[in-house]
Amino acid sequence: MPETQPGDHGPEEFNAAEYSLGELVSEARGDVSRLVRLELELAKLELAHDASRVAKGSAMFIVAAVMGHMVLILASITLGLGLWAAGLQPVVAFLIVTLAYLLIAGLLIFIGVRQLKKRRGLPRTSQTMENTAALLRRERPVSP
Repeated sequence: MPETQPGDHGPEEFNAAEYSLGELVSEARGDVSRLVRLELELAKLELAHDASRVAKGSAMFIVAAVMGHMVLILASITLGLGLWAAGLQPVVAFLIVTLAYLLIAGLLIFIGVRQLKKRRGLPRTSQTMENTAALLRRERPVSP
């Protein structure tokens, strides 16, 4: 049976009449099995890539949550100290500090959402699966 060796450009030309039906079916089964393994490996690589994007987006949400907690702490301090300092009314001092931290938290949430939207799914795996299905239906594969 023709085998593709590392460094080869492809399988050797062969006359199918020289091989029994069993040998040809066995060769085809091996090729399909190899194809499925390679497609699964591609899916794993694409999922790992998307997982890193999800991790970055999730980290932004975690930082935003910590900042939100800081807003509560700082709002309490601002309320207590704002009564003594600067001569502002407590409500005004409370709003200035709270709004500043809310803007920072909102910016981090916006960045986190954008990171999550950059996920692309499994484009190459989908393409190779479509091509495989087309080949099995004896159709011409769709080119990317």
